[in-house]
Amino acid sequence: MDLWTGLQAVILGVIEGLTEFLPISSTGHQIIVADLINFGGERAMAFNIIIQLGAILAVVWEFRRKIFDVVLGLPKEQQAQRFTVNLLIAFTPAVVLGVLFADLIHHYLFNPITVAAALVVGGVIMLWAERRQHVIKVDQVDDMRWSDALKIGFVQCLAMIPGTSRSGSTIIGGLLFGLSRKAATEFSFFLAMPTMVGAAVYSGYKYHELFQPGDFPVFAIGFVVSFIFAMIAVRALLRFIANHSYAMFAWYRIVFGLIILATWQFGWVDWATAQG
Repeated sequence: MDLWTGLQAVILGVIEGLTEFLPISSTGHQIIVADLINFGGERAMAFNIIIQLGAILAVVWEFRRKIFDVVLGLPKEQQAQRFTVNLLIAFTPAVVLGVLFADLIHHYLFNPITVAAALVVGGVIMLWAERRQHVIKVDQVDDMRWSDALKIGFVQCLAMIPGTSRSGSTIIGGLLFGLSRKAATEFSFFLAMPTMVGAAVYSGYKYHELFQPGDFPVFAIGFVVSFIFAMIAVRALLRFIANHSYAMFAWYRIVFGLIILATWQFGWVDWATAQG
């Protein structure tokens, strides 16, 4: 592993960790940054699986007490059982649609121009959602009904389009369906666990030949960096949403997306043939 490859792993690990759980699209940022630093091909596909696992491990660690309580309470506590059922219900739509359409979406939509357009559109929707009257029907994540979980599960499927943001779609969807900011954000974190682990296992099995022993140092760097920065991002977001709206993230999405579209339109950067 040369110095530049190691630096690429650090850069992409930082990007994954910081953006995975913020409503700004980690996949979109990965596609754009990887193209800029020329980190692509089969190694990049395998690398992305590894660094996503690093990010999800950070959430598992951050919410380890809640996870531990749910696991211990499953045999006889109704609250733990309902929480688990809600996660399974919300997780199911992504499983079905992911298996059916993931390859087509990756082939046709994983490019910087699609990402930029989705960033802008998603940002506008976030601003609209923040400015409408927010009637809270579910204050805590444990108060969610199965119907709330199902609706959020379908909204999460929009994140299959790169640039949309899995966390953004689930959080804003939760707000639109009557969840408090805290409940919507926490459920987004919990839903990320089975969704991202499932996607990583599925992709790892399907593309197992891409994992080569010689790439282990690169993957290890990306994994550790992603874990560290995801931990920072999760804790910062939980503090932020206590007193702020998501409007700042919406404006970031819009500005960033417009910059990418402008560089493409005026020919400053050749995004036309870029692939994730």
